[in-house]
Amino acid sequence: MVNRCSKLVLVCVVSFFLLIDCTVEQQFLVSRQERLALLQLRSSLGLRAKEWPLKSDPCTAWAGIKCTNGRVTVINVSGFKRTRKGSQNPQFLVDALQSFTFLSSFNASNLALPGSIPEWFGLRLGSLQVLDLRSCSIVGTIPFSLGNLSSLAELHLSDNNLTGIVPTSLGQLLLLSVLDLSQNSLTGLIPRTFSALGNLTFLDMSLNFFSGAIPLEIGTLSRLQYLNLSGNSLSSSIPAQLSDLSNLVDLDLSINSLLGSIPPGLRGLKNLQKLIIGNNFLSGTLPGDLFPPLTQLQHLVLSHNSFTGDFPVVLWSMPQLRFLDASRNNFTGTLPDLSLNANASVAVFNISQNFFYGNLTSVIRRLRFIDVSGNYLQGRVPDYASGNTPLSRNCLRNVASQRSASECASFYAERGLVFDNFGMPNGTQPLAPKSDKTHREVIILASVLGAAGLIALLAIVFVLLILCKRKTGATNQRSIGVGPVPANGSSPLGASLNFSSLGDAFTYKQILEATGEYSDLNLIKNGHSGDFFRGILENANPIVVKKFDLRSSVKKEAYMLELDLFSKVSHQRLVPLLGHCLENENEKFLIYKYMPNEDLSSSLFKKTNSDDGSLQSLDWITRLKIAIGAAEGLCYLHHECNPPFVHRDIQASSILLDDKFEVRLGSLSEICVQERDTNQNSITRLLRLPPSSDQGTSGTWDFLKH
Repeated sequence: MVNRCSKLVLVCVVSFFLLIDCTVEQQFLVSRQERLALLQLRSSLGLRAKEWPLKSDPCTAWAGIKCTNGRVTVINVSGFKRTRKGSQNPQFLVDALQSFTFLSSFNASNLALPGSIPEWFGLRLGSLQVLDLRSCSIVGTIPFSLGNLSSLAELHLSDNNLTGIVPTSLGQLLLLSVLDLSQNSLTGLIPRTFSALGNLTFLDMSLNFFSGAIPLEIGTLSRLQYLNLSGNSLSSSIPAQLSDLSNLVDLDLSINSLLGSIPPGLRGLKNLQKLIIGNNFLSGTLPGDLFPPLTQLQHLVLSHNSFTGDFPVVLWSMPQLRFLDASRNNFTGTLPDLSLNANASVAVFNISQNFFYGNLTSVIRRLRFIDVSGNYLQGRVPDYASGNTPLSRNCLRNVASQRSASECASFYAERGLVFDNFGMPNGTQPLAPKSDKTHREVIILASVLGAAGLIALLAIVFVLLILCKRKTGATNQRSIGVGPVPANGSSPLGASLNFSSLGDAFTYKQILEATGEYSDLNLIKNGHSGDFFRGILENANPIVVKKFDLRSSVKKEAYMLELDLFSKVSHQRLVPLLGHCLENENEKFLIYKYMPNEDLSSSLFKKTNSDDGSLQSLDWITRLKIAIGAAEGLCYLHHECNPPFVHRDIQASSILLDDKFEVRLGSLSEICVQERDTNQNSITRLLRLPPSSDQGTSGTWDFLKH
């Protein structure tokens, strides 16, 4: 018994030490050839010692390197920073990869590799399962030899400058599950050999120059869950064979030249959550039985087509639907009057630029946001429709920016419908328009009152600034002027950007969807530093998108100044920055919170709903609230920031107002650092506060006098 126990203990001890020895053996790189290859790769790519230190073992201490049994199996240099010398002349120099016979994954995404993919990739990397070269600045064509990578499961080549046709040899990658060729300049037809990719679950070929028809063979990819062919030049019709993709969750065929109608067979896509077919030449009516089976549908885009007929009633009450854009079509009919007892929806609907008519119904009360502008709806606007429903270009009663009475009457007459003649009783004509003289008098009076109110408001702001200055007890006696804008567009503060203060990072696709691809309908204004667009996010939150065209030196400077400012200052009186989109080289975007009451100029001159077209007048309590809010924002910039800032563009249009008329300062690209300046001019004196509070009343009078 003792011997048996002793043997058992001995076996356990030996096994333990063997396990330790095996573990230790797996931790360190055992191949001298692979170590030399890693050093060569480190040199050719110009990688820093911080990530790949020379004196450490690659398997245990090098970032992005993984080993199995002492051999390199994973190399991930995604987003690595190069040495100064390496960043001066980056190239696609990865010949050392040929030495890694067990390499299963190579990821160099977001690392600049100017050059073409070498032909030997498909000949010497036979064990490769993942190849990720997204956003690497690659040029040239896709090598035909990649079809030899029989173990490949994921191929990511998006956001490069690839040209030419897609090689048919990719159809030989039978284990491929992910294929992303989006955002390149690829041409020709989509290869029919893709029908052999039976394991494919993700296929993205968007934003290229593919032409011809959508191959019928795609319908054989039964495991496909994501299919994006948008932003090409595909023509013909939507193949009915797509209905066989029963596992499809996301289908995007937008921004092409597709013709015909929607195949009724698409009702078989019961797992579909997103369907985007906008910006095509599709026509006909929507099949009434198409959508009821799509119980999982959350996102539907039909915009910029030529669909006709009645809008399917089922779309108003689908339980999962969160976003629907059917704008710029030829849909007609009345809005349904759904029961108020039905569950309220958080969906966002856009049915603008169609031919809907009749009265506004309770259906708009059930939606979080709905855009019905550009239709022929008539009657009185209910109270609950004013906040979440753009109503312009309709035939509605007592609402601004409507169609003319003659245009509305003609529309209803052509369809044999009854027009309520703007709600006038007994079918009488609307009140005769006022004479031009009367209109001129109203405009002149409104302008005078508005100008007087604005002057009074600015005077209050200046007085409050003086009081704010005295309250802080500033004792700095130096002369302060307006500093020049740096020529390189960087901030005078000189520090690197703090992106944690710049909100969320949005994708370019999100910006396109939110703004309706920069639709003129969503354009707010063309500003000096950038263009402003209204937008709606997928979560139904309204936003304002500022688009900077960096090909303009003025807008590039404004973009850099505004980014730098937001990265270093934060205050409740500045317009809230929700995020940014910096993907495109020539276009950058900043995303702000939407201000329901727009700016001070709009609020001062906003028309009421009365018949006489009179202007809304802000009460003096609200005006004082606005003046104090503007003063607080300026006081923060002038006295609480170090170094101090001056705004340089305070006017009614740069004082933004939220839903409670709280001030949020805009036009932030005009803000500039104050610096020493002995040559003071009249503009400097206008923007300068009294040096200290001990000047008494004479300092106040001098400031107001200037």
